[in-house]
Amino acid sequence: MRIRLTSMSLLACCLAWVSPALAQQTAPNATSLRAKFNLIVNTPFLTCLQGSGKTAPTATVTLVQGKLNDTLTIKVQHVKPKLAFDLFTVQNSPFFADGSADGSFPGNFGLAWYQSDIQTNSSGSGSATIHTILVNQIFGFDAGTGLAPTNTFHVGFWFNDPADAAACGFTGTTPFNGEHTAGPLAMISGTDPTNLVGPLCLSPSGTPGGCNP
Repeated sequence: MRIRLTSMSLLACCLAWVSPALAQQTAPNATSLRAKFNLIVNTPFLTCLQGSGKTAPTATVTLVQGKLNDTLTIKVQHVKPKLAFDLFTVQNSPFFADGSADGSFPGNFGLAWYQSDIQTNSSGSGSATIHTILVNQIFGFDAGTGLAPTNTFHVGFWFNDPADAAACGFTGTTPFNGEHTAGPLAMISGTDPTNLVGPLCLSPSGTPGGCNP
């Protein structure tokens, strides 16, 4: 007996065969942690960062925990066109989450990890997505210098070219790009004033600065 399969039958067969694999890849993790937060403008460099008009620059971070690694997406808007930035996770922030100054900021950003570049388009918008260990567990250490495991729970980005911030009074360089000749901090996350951790810690331990891995 000759069997004829219509195009719809073939499509149904194919979907029935691949759907379990697709479901496994796209099924959400029921226990995953998620967060969304905004970065804070480093006000001395606002005019060098802000695009035309009166709308303040914004940078929104979306964080999703995964099974093997996590996903962070940052979207930048209302910034000058064609600017380049360097995204880092760092140990310390000079701000609290509400944008007020953190008087306990030690004057440096502590341990820093280079994560990605960000480039704004002709409209002053840009984005980047990274996949790495982030939620509750991002850390570094150096046994050679005695640096104990140190978390980098803050997210910030720096002007890649110091000249882009020169009109705001910046001189010199910072190490926050691949050539170690970057400009100043543009925007960064703030510290939770209660738990004293950055927003990449979604499960504070209850001890100031502590986080449940």
